[in-house]
Amino acid sequence: MKLLLLEDDESTRTHVAKTLTAAGHVVDVCTNGPEAVFLATTNDYAVLILDRMVPELDGLSALRQMRGAGIATPAILLTAVDGIKDRVEGLEGGADDYLVKPFAATELVARVAALARRPPSLDSLTTLRVGDLELDLLKRTVSRGGQRIELQAQEMKLLEYMMRHRGEVVTRTMLLENVWSFHFDPQTNLIESHMSRLRSKIDRGFASELIHTIRGSGYRIETAQP
Repeated sequence: MKLLLLEDDESTRTHVAKTLTAAGHVVDVCTNGPEAVFLATTNDYAVLILDRMVPELDGLSALRQMRGAGIATPAILLTAVDGIKDRVEGLEGGADDYLVKPFAATELVARVAALARRPPSLDSLTTLRVGDLELDLLKRTVSRGGQRIELQAQEMKLLEYMMRHRGEVVTRTMLLENVWSFHFDPQTNLIESHMSRLRSKIDRGFASELIHTIRGSGYRIETAQP
């Protein structure tokens, strides 16, 4: 899994990142709140790990900005303060878990795995985002980099399904059942033709591609292909 670690203490940051990497994760590290907000809103992460006391913008304030931007990624707050008030404030601020320093890095690994297993709570969102691509669920509008993109109804359903599963491989069967309500394969190029049109609208003319073909498996939407 791809994780974001916000930690300004060098020794803690190095130790935690090394442990998470050894557990098979890819870890992006940063040392201040504004950088964490930028990374979280321009990349796809499975879990956010945020130290509460960091320079420029504290971890909780950074998390609040992320939540305000529609980032629903599960988040763990790290703190040196063990108080009920602080825990409640953190949870009310959008954290999903709270870990008090000093802690065993192996416990953090276990908590990351537990959070990643939770189903994404996207139903409460009004906007889905993948990088600079936005889908407003209330207005049913799509834009990328501030540029409005017109989609047909079925293209909108296809994009919404993929964005709700950002970073995951969606198979042909998943798309047929959840976008077209087909519980059989019509043996046509239905998906391929719709995906081709969607890609031409979402990716053409932009610096990077968001929709990727996973050969032999399906498709995935994310900011960068691993």
